[in-house]
Amino acid sequence: MDDDVRQKILTLLDQHRTMTIATLRPDGWPQATTVGYANEDLTLYFLCGPDSQKAANLARDDRVSLTIDHDTPQVMEITGLSMAAHARRVDDSSEAKKALQLLMHKYPQQDSLPLAMPTPAEVAIFRVTPMVISVLDYTKGFGHTDLVRS
Repeated sequence: MDDDVRQKILTLLDQHRTMTIATLRPDGWPQATTVGYANEDLTLYFLCGPDSQKAANLARDDRVSLTIDHDTPQVMEITGLSMAAHARRVDDSSEAKKALQLLMHKYPQQDSLPLAMPTPAEVAIFRVTPMVISVLDYTKGFGHTDLVRS
């Protein structure tokens, strides 16, 4: 992966906190939901309910597609990421703690809310490993993407 493209990916990951992630339902239909995320380099982490449809979908098939972007006033200003990835549940307690710390860093105002961040025992924590990343940058032309494999 080219260093400039890698830096663009990391910059976009650092600029955002939410992603839309699509999992596969038992009937084959995709299910897209929005989740908060944190990343360490190109590895992303997100939480969901252990009994959620998302967790059940991922237990059957760990393939996901996701997008990370933001709204812009002009279509030719769109930038963002689209990824094909594998999302696997984190079972290692030290990795789970690290993922929660990364999320707390990404959401520092969480400390001031009456609801505490859940513990690893209360949630399902998933590690997202990108396989293919599309870097969208319409400022380089309508629909411009740089496609990379990680």
